[in-house]
Amino acid sequence: MQTKGEKLPSLEEHWSHCEIDESAFSDARLGRRCGDLLCRLSDRMGGTIPLACQDWASTKAAYRFFSNPKVEEGDILAGHFDATRQRFAVTDGPILVLQDTTEFTYQRRNSHAVGFTKSVNSGRDKAGRLRHHTVCGILMHSSLVVTEDGLPLGLAAVKFWNRDKFKGTGQLKRKINPTRVPIEAKESVRWLDNLRQSMTLLGQPDRCVHVGDRESDIYELYCLAKDLGTHFVVRTVVDRLAGNGDHTVKSEMREEPSAGTHSIEVRGDNDTVEQVTLDIQYKRILVRPPIGKQKRYPALDLTVIHASEVGAPPGRKPVLWKLVTDLEVSSLEEAIEKIRWYPMRWKIEVFHKVLKSGCRAEDARLRTADRLANLVALFCIVSWRVLWMTMMARAAPDASPAIAFTTSEINILDRLVGDSGNRRAKRGTIQLYLTKLARLGGYLARSSDPPPGNTVVWRGLRRLADIQIGVGLETYG
Repeated sequence: MQTKGEKLPSLEEHWSHCEIDESAFSDARLGRRCGDLLCRLSDRMGGTIPLACQDWASTKAAYRFFSNPKVEEGDILAGHFDATRQRFAVTDGPILVLQDTTEFTYQRRNSHAVGFTKSVNSGRDKAGRLRHHTVCGILMHSSLVVTEDGLPLGLAAVKFWNRDKFKGTGQLKRKINPTRVPIEAKESVRWLDNLRQSMTLLGQPDRCVHVGDRESDIYELYCLAKDLGTHFVVRTVVDRLAGNGDHTVKSEMREEPSAGTHSIEVRGDNDTVEQVTLDIQYKRILVRPPIGKQKRYPALDLTVIHASEVGAPPGRKPVLWKLVTDLEVSSLEEAIEKIRWYPMRWKIEVFHKVLKSGCRAEDARLRTADRLANLVALFCIVSWRVLWMTMMARAAPDASPAIAFTTSEINILDRLVGDSGNRRAKRGTIQLYLTKLARLGGYLARSSDPPPGNTVVWRGLRRLADIQIGVGLETYG
């Protein structure tokens, strides 16, 4: 990670104070309570609200905070968004903005107070008829800002919502062509909303590249990116009209010769890593909007990149990435750069994993969707912090540990874990102290082991917080 200007400040106070803006709340007391809750929940990551608060008065205050109608997830995340903007401002080069949606499911006696996420097939009844049931929960669409090295700078936009009905939606799709429905009337508008919010926050749209999976293959998104002056790399699923409209992108790419090959590593179902060779094609194509929207949206000059696996082994589905970007590609190296950006999208999946497995967001017992959204908003900041620490030790291994640990934490780690046996990490670096922290969480630090992952980091953070309490009792009695 290259920086300009001043380096990130040392943390001589709890890191959570830098991620909360107390002035964003209508009452200063709510801002102070939010900061206190973030500190408690991060130190007891994965625990319940009573475990984090430790006494009935603090627990009751937490419940009142989450249920307060004056508290919204935007207020909770305002400080973190601003911190993301500051971290973005001190970086150079292209920045990737990863968008994705995840759902949080809950079991409630009164499901309507939370809402629903989807309808699923639950088998057949005794008469052989299909049964369906709705899943209780909320959905979250987020935009995670990361560097080309995969270092997460923070969230730039988050949206929560739920659904209240599913009956008749299948029949409706058979009567109405979804492509003729305005994007503003669809849930898909969340992709456009997050794009606008991210660019408004970061302020340098020409540096940003929005990366999305096949769900983000939305023509309106491409047009909005052009209007905002930003860029995108999206995996496509729709074979759109091209040229003068008498053929499609697929047929045009079929005639394009190979530009060369590129090797990547792919992790299989049995957790083995194998080398895969991709044959790469790319071409600048005039892509046309859907037929029902050609009067509203213009045709766009886009670069289509196809990366297909060469010699895929039997029994495994071959790797096939069909990407589209507004960026010019004039060489194999530039095409490979865009192909490398797309797998970075997995970082937001890891972020969601930390939310659900590390923070255990789906174990929360709050009764309404608004309360759950407020709690998950706090968990988002905690999850980002874990992912940032994990990746910081990889992206800038020789950086000072003071950017991630307080002096007290560094001293405790030095006393608990020796400097040897830490995968040859240099002394006085964040890589060394992140490895020491991970060893508290069960990381073995053998020379053949990969770098510490998020799981051992969040386990180590929980243990370190408990040890700090013991050190404080020993020091101050």
